Amino acid sequence: MDEISYVVVFPTIFTKNKIPQLITNIKKILKLKDQQFKSVKRDGDIVLVDANDPVFASSAINLLFGIKKIAIARHIKNNFQDVVSEITSVGGNLLLKGEKFLVRVEGESKGFLTKDVEIAATSSIIEKKSNLGAHPGTEEDYDKLLYTYLTKNNAYICIFSDEGNGGIPNQSQSQKTICAVYDEISAVSCFETIKQGYDTKIIVCYRQKSELMNLAKIINQIIPRLVQDKIELEFFELKIKPNGIKNYLIYVNSILEIMLRHSNNHVSLALSPLIFSTNFIDNSLRKVFEKKKIPIIPLAGVDDNLFNEAKEIGLERNIKILEKLVMISSNEIPVFSKKEVEYALKTKKKISVQVGPNNVHDILDSLENH
Repeated sequence: MDEISYVVVFPTIFTKNKIPQLITNIKKILKLKDQQFKSVKRDGDIVLVDANDPVFASSAINLLFGIKKIAIARHIKNNFQDVVSEITSVGGNLLLKGEKFLVRVEGESKGFLTKDVEIAATSSIIEKKSNLGAHPGTEEDYDKLLYTYLTKNNAYICIFSDEGNGGIPNQSQSQKTICAVYDEISAVSCFETIKQGYDTKIIVCYRQKSELMNLAKIINQIIPRLVQDKIELEFFELKIKPNGIKNYLIYVNSILEIMLRHSNNHVSLALSPLIFSTNFIDNSLRKVFEKKKIPIIPLAGVDDNLFNEAKEIGLERNIKILEKLVMISSNEIPVFSKKEVEYALKTKKKISVQVGPNNVHDILDSLENH
């Protein structure tokens, strides 16, 4: 049996009509990460990557949005006996002694039911791999999932799989959008902006230089998702006290004023009705509309997922800070400081970052030498 291993990319349901953009992004990220590949093509609703190193290629691809799941899988023809035989072979290699396993087969069957394959493969593993002492589990209780996906002509028996980031492919939305990163909430909002397909420009704001290390680490987690070789960032310093809810709201309002000075038509606001008062959000929206721009609020539908997204971009250690920020309780709409905004605009530092392993130091060194 001629076995070929592919990186198999399963798009989210929202990406199934955007697969060409996903394929474009996969090729870009592989080139950026110096991963060699022979082809990137689709087979029905999935994307196949024939990569020289499937493990490193799958890790690079899984930085992208628009992906439900990613797997390394063996490719064979969609034939009942061959599929059962291959699942048995792969299961025998993956299962450890005494493990409970679950065979799951999805996709298009040809002349048989997927359930028939599941039953036959389960029986075959019990019979032919009896020395393992492995036994069937249930949907609710198993140690290892043996997953197979069938297309019209082919079958993909997964050796390894991982969950994707969801969302839709970057730049699926053609509009240029500006977002600001200045703390943990705004970082998650920026992450969500990219996840929702917007072509995103990032500015970074800070109140004191001691914040820059943390912000550089946050930015380092976000910029690979932009699928660009070189990223331009703008930094602004605002002389606003870092303590107190009122000062924080003045800070957020002042950053909005800075974003409104840019040419981007869409403005991403790091606001959520679960955190900020309706009055504060309405006031921010009004300001954007007054400038003939269009606001987007990526966090509008995000609840407890806020913390999951924070972990996704490496903010596990910042969860306590995030919890404090979401406890904001104020109906005030403090006026932004025009004086501080004008000062901030004069402090603008524009740097260019080559996406790579040393981004944190590159960012800090560029700021120091600017």
